[in-house]
Amino acid sequence: MSAELPIPAHFNPVEAGILRRIPYQQLAADSETWAKKYDLQPAQDDEFRVALLGVDIQNTFCLPGFELFVAGRSGKGAVEDNCRLAEFIYRNLHRITGIIPTMDTHQALQIFHSVFLVNPAGRHPEPLTVIHRADIEKGAWHVHPQAARALGMAPEQADRYLQHYVKTLDEGGKFALNIWPYHAMLGGVGHALAPVFEEAVFFHTLARFSPPDFVIKGRHALTESYSASRPEVQTDAQGRPLDTHSENLFEKLLQYDAVLVAGQAKSHCVAWTVENLFSDLLEKRPDFVKQIYLLEDCTSPVVVPGVIDFTEQADEAFQRFSEAGMHLVRSADPMDSWLEMR
Repeated sequence: MSAELPIPAHFNPVEAGILRRIPYQQLAADSETWAKKYDLQPAQDDEFRVALLGVDIQNTFCLPGFELFVAGRSGKGAVEDNCRLAEFIYRNLHRITGIIPTMDTHQALQIFHSVFLVNPAGRHPEPLTVIHRADIEKGAWHVHPQAARALGMAPEQADRYLQHYVKTLDEGGKFALNIWPYHAMLGGVGHALAPVFEEAVFFHTLARFSPPDFVIKGRHALTESYSASRPEVQTDAQGRPLDTHSENLFEKLLQYDAVLVAGQAKSHCVAWTVENLFSDLLEKRPDFVKQIYLLEDCTSPVVVPGVIDFTEQADEAFQRFSEAGMHLVRSADPMDSWLEMR
């Protein structure tokens, strides 16, 4: 079967930006009926295996009013992206072998949250404050002594690590340390998948007998983790590896014949995940680069009007990936037309 499927009746695009409960039991029954009606086969029998990598498609980034809603320049970025993505999943239910959702996962005492740092007056940085290497070197910010103690570090040790951290970011050409609002908090509603995406993933799971392969990222207190592959800083001030255990996303993706990428935000977690994947492929499997498809209408950049706009950086990154051999595609186009690019 190669033709696209219709959209199931339960899908309601008006609900794409709404926090709601998923009717699992009804969806389970509907998916079984759908599978029989369209003769959907178990994903394990796919001859050509397609993965959908859904980067951080969580309430904290995808619903208006949540902590880091990715609005893009349209103001509705992630909502519109997820609506298109859900429709794409339903139309290609029979073609998508597996869905790999990454989950940004945080707690309060982490290096990019306000409570972690204080200035000489004892005040915390405001959310969206950018901490540069020069700021730390001149003593503008220190690790809060109680935060250091809570993490099992002496304040002096924590400050040495902070100096090492911003230096490593600067020398590696990474983003400077950004203080983010508390977001994707483990155990909180913001951490969960956005409902319209979760609903599509659940339906796919039961219709194709293909459980989602979740990847948890971002839990280590002492480093940011934009990429789902590895953290921004991987060693402490003495050069010892940080305990940043993560599942090997690279190895997961190599099990497929094609990898589709969508999610939030285009300028940050999506871009750095693809960047790391690209560097790993160049080293180990350069032939696989042409098997990566970036759903450019299912991702948006971070834009805060009057504060920051990462649209150009995101577009430049995607153009670089395209020039390297990856494919920029749109969800409304038939998947068969993409795969002919190979």
